[in-house]
Amino acid sequence: MPLNDAACKSLKPKEKPYKKGDAYGLYLLVNPNGNKLWRMKYHFHNKERTVSFGPYPEVSLAEARDRTYEARKLLREGKDPSLEKQEAKRMAAINAADTFEAVAMEWYKKNLPRWRDSNANTVMTRLRRDVFPAIGYIPVRDLTPPRIALAVQTIEKRGAYELARRALGLMRNVLAYAKVCGRILHNPADVEAKDVLAAPKKGHFAAMESAELPAFLAKLYQNEGRLFRQTQLAMELLMLTFVRTNELIKSRWEEINFEKALWYLPAERMKMGRDHIVPLSRQALAAFTELKKMNGHRPYIFPGQRDPLGHLSNNAILVALGRMGYRGVHTGHGFRALAMSTILEELDYGFDVIDVQLAHGKKTDVAAAYNRAKYLKERTRMMQDWADHIERIAAENKVGCGKFAQE
Repeated sequence: MPLNDAACKSLKPKEKPYKKGDAYGLYLLVNPNGNKLWRMKYHFHNKERTVSFGPYPEVSLAEARDRTYEARKLLREGKDPSLEKQEAKRMAAINAADTFEAVAMEWYKKNLPRWRDSNANTVMTRLRRDVFPAIGYIPVRDLTPPRIALAVQTIEKRGAYELARRALGLMRNVLAYAKVCGRILHNPADVEAKDVLAAPKKGHFAAMESAELPAFLAKLYQNEGRLFRQTQLAMELLMLTFVRTNELIKSRWEEINFEKALWYLPAERMKMGRDHIVPLSRQALAAFTELKKMNGHRPYIFPGQRDPLGHLSNNAILVALGRMGYRGVHTGHGFRALAMSTILEELDYGFDVIDVQLAHGKKTDVAAAYNRAKYLKERTRMMQDWADHIERIAAENKVGCGKFAQE
């Protein structure tokens, strides 16, 4: 007589194990300790065998019957249910050892000795923040080009084109390692960024990666490009404040509140046509203080070299970067991408906070009643943390930042 749930619950342990049958070879084994285990008896090549389906009530009667049905289906296909179960366990163990995250950590450890600390930290942060949540749990043999594309496009939707491109590069490198190790036959991330990501919008500017900051700071403060001090400070303030180049070079003294350590940019000079506030770190304030001594009698903070009553040209920044060896590699606008990626990855600030500081948004937004002081406390902390981060890198490489460059 087939079992029902009430009968299963009512079975009591005895001195010796005993069986209570259901149908098609399925039975419940009741042990002296009270444990009840599902088993199925079957014949394979004229030999009696059993396969286990787990304990009751964790595995219900209905589920045990479903597993019996699957086992009988395997028998009809000429397969041994017990051996198939063992093989499934073996493959699960292999898959657990070969998830993207497991392979990536193996790849990371092998490369660690040849990486600088800053580069290693950037790679690990990028993996943990952008890559592992998307594909870390998937066995590398199950990854496909569409799944890779979805992962990087999710990053791109945050407006982080560079982060998406670099994440794709990381996936490609990890999976190239998996291929060399024989875990996969083909690299599903071996695609070009242009085939996965939308074309960067007009105005997408070249930007260095955070791992390149030490070399950049050394060139800036050792003045390998033989820059005027004013140009050095302009470069430093672009890096510390990550405003747009035009917003910096057209800045006037009345915009800077030294007592409150705030820079008020008027709507008419902002790309989005809205007032904007930039909290000034002590390093940025030191740079503005030095500029005040140099140019305080001029209307513009950065007067033109040929016309002292005018302002510095945008081309002056590009020329300076070219003289430092960064032509085509980095631009004044690139400091914005550098700050966004590094703060997101290494300083653990939310996207919303940095997005407000970058003064992004559409002119047509209903949020035209945009609050220029939004997240001001968080942004003030973030700007100081960002400046301190740059200063730490400078100190580790024995170069200075702001007033520290002069000491």
